[in-house]
Amino acid sequence: MSLTTSSELCFLSGRQLASLIRSHQVSARELMTAYLRQIEGINPSLNAIVAKLDDRSCLALADEADRALANCEPVGPLHALPWAFKDLEAVVGFPFTNGSPIYRANMPAEDSVLVERIRAAGAIPIGKTNVPEFGMGSHTYNRVYGTTRNPYDTTKSAGGSSGGAAAAVAAGLLPMADGGDLGGSLRNPASFNNVVGFRPSVGLVPAAPVTLPFLGFSVKGPIARSVEDVAFLMSVIAGPDHRDPGSYPSEPSTFMQALEREFTGATIAWCPDLGGLPLDPQVRDVINRQRTTLEELGCIVENASFDFRDADDVFVTIRRWRSWIMLGHLLKEHRHAIKPEAIEEIEAGASLTSADVARAMTRHAALLDRFRQFQETHEFLVCTVSQVPPFDASNDWPHVIDGVQMDTYIDWMKSAYWISTTFCPAISVPAGFTPNGLPVGLQMVGRPRADFRVLQLAHAFERATRVGRRRPPAASGI
Repeated sequence: MSLTTSSELCFLSGRQLASLIRSHQVSARELMTAYLRQIEGINPSLNAIVAKLDDRSCLALADEADRALANCEPVGPLHALPWAFKDLEAVVGFPFTNGSPIYRANMPAEDSVLVERIRAAGAIPIGKTNVPEFGMGSHTYNRVYGTTRNPYDTTKSAGGSSGGAAAAVAAGLLPMADGGDLGGSLRNPASFNNVVGFRPSVGLVPAAPVTLPFLGFSVKGPIARSVEDVAFLMSVIAGPDHRDPGSYPSEPSTFMQALEREFTGATIAWCPDLGGLPLDPQVRDVINRQRTTLEELGCIVENASFDFRDADDVFVTIRRWRSWIMLGHLLKEHRHAIKPEAIEEIEAGASLTSADVARAMTRHAALLDRFRQFQETHEFLVCTVSQVPPFDASNDWPHVIDGVQMDTYIDWMKSAYWISTTFCPAISVPAGFTPNGLPVGLQMVGRPRADFRVLQLAHAFERATRVGRRRPPAASGI
């Protein structure tokens, strides 16, 4: 394969790169050198990759990968691919800060299960990807590493909490990345950075270690520049693990099957604003233009709104309760080091009664049953990912959407976190750009554990639109 620049190598798919490495057409050192050059030229303006190893150490690890191949040692599917793990994952050899100065010097003794799987597949850890403090909110900034910026416009937010991961993948600093999603943390940054972010069904990817294993709202998943690469990474990270009792039996090799499918007659509930959420007019315009794409694929697209009543109470109550359980112990000694929004959420969680939590869980059960019935006549629900395009990176969060005031730092994320309450697989796939060149993603939601079918629809849409092929300005000229 002839490549004119190292930057072109960095924008090949993860599957292509893995194949080139295994067939000895590209060495691990050559690949690492290309990515290090891309990181050196672009990361200073984005601040997506943090806690990076020095270049000499990265190249030494690449040389070890080359020796393994030369010695005909067994290698994994991600062999020699440079990797930076989200800074909400414990990774031996790297700081585990959670984006908080409280944990600035924290060095974990064990890998998380997700990291363990990606490392075992042969990826080469070179750093971490930046996150908001404790992963709270969909704007990546903290007092440890600073703000991550959007490669399509470096004055704008990269989203979050997997903002560093999405910006790095979009700009060709990484082939793929891992992330997590509680209320939109894989989907919102994917939408903001014109990449693909997949929230799998709850339990498909083990989340251990986890304090509340059966709570179910938070999942692990992939970010990539294509649906094929999302499926590729799912084949590595999916599957049960006894350390996560919430995981269930599945066959990860399913994700290596061909994604092509005939969609004639597939039923889609079309609901861009989920039945009345405020939506930025520019986002609405981009989303509405893509209805025709789905119809041209053969889908039966019907205007249909699901009854999301109680979704706010369910999500916000459980989120606050979770925050209190996981972070409440920090308030007494470290209040000064915690951002105001986190303090407010933790204290709101502390004031909840058992009756409050029980009511939220009971309403959640009713919501899940209503959604199950809704999906009997609609294989997919399609809506916006984010209610706004990427916003000014100097702002804390969007305070107004289309004239409607947002009261809290997560109010603007309802189009993502309402979907989280369904526990169903959901994907953000590039859908278009605003007149100012800012990315907008389309969200596709499938039936419970029908993850592969969601990827198939997203793949068909991706091939029809080719929106994801547009590279960001920040990635050019290297």
